[in-house]
Amino acid sequence: MTLSFQDARVLVDGAREHAWELGKALSIAVVDYGGFIVLVERMDGARPMTPSIALAKAYSAAVMQRPTEMLENWRQSDPVFFTQVGRMGQHPIVATKGGYTLKRDDVILGGIGISGGSPDEDQKICEAVVTAAGFSVDFPAWAGARKETSTRG
Repeated sequence: MTLSFQDARVLVDGAREHAWELGKALSIAVVDYGGFIVLVERMDGARPMTPSIALAKAYSAAVMQRPTEMLENWRQSDPVFFTQVGRMGQHPIVATKGGYTLKRDDVILGGIGISGGSPDEDQKICEAVVTAAGFSVDFPAWAGARKETSTRG
């Protein structure tokens, strides 16, 4: 099962609609399972760095197979290793809100990243468009995670 361009288009279009409602200019990136770009969009007025940040969030969510906010405990518990791993791939691994793994029928298909709003706004839009597009928003905690059972805890 692969992530289709049509799925990516639906996610980006949905994120753009949410951004307009909030009065924000965002960048949205969607990548496949391997972290390769399917679609990146920078809205008019979005700050210059936002496409790169959105891409790092999408990449992180895809290759780490968890939403990016779930990576925060790992970053805090082992910052040296996290930093080393974070430099290994095609894009940096980030532990922040606004990156979501795209999973359907327990199969990881890719990731979406949003940048340009506050961390909470980016996260809220991610969750809304991922849910609306029929992807899962439930992920088990990583081994050793502190009291975290899922993203929907």
